Amino acid sequence: MKLYVGNLSFDTGESDLRTAFEAHGNVDSVAVVSDKYTGRSRGFGFVEMNNDEEARAAMADLNEKELDGRKLNVNEARPREDNRGGGSNRGY
Repeated sequence: MKLYVGNLSFDTGESDLRTAFEAHGNVDSVAVVSDKYTGRSRGFGFVEMNNDEEARAAMADLNEKELDGRKLNVNEARPREDNRGGGSNRGY
């Protein structure tokens, strides 16, 4: 199960996030999303856990829990919407 983790401190790195979630089970992957121009964290990331039961336990325990001075928002990740329109709509 892929989890969305929001409201991350800009100081929270992937290893910090992995450590928080590993307390609930095996973590397959962790990604903190960063700005492509500045390299600075955008304040959210994703954690993938292979076991759905462990992922749900992590979500229940870590949602609203403080990490690096910020209360986390943890939810099941939704599929990404493709909104890269690529041009203007001139009413055609």
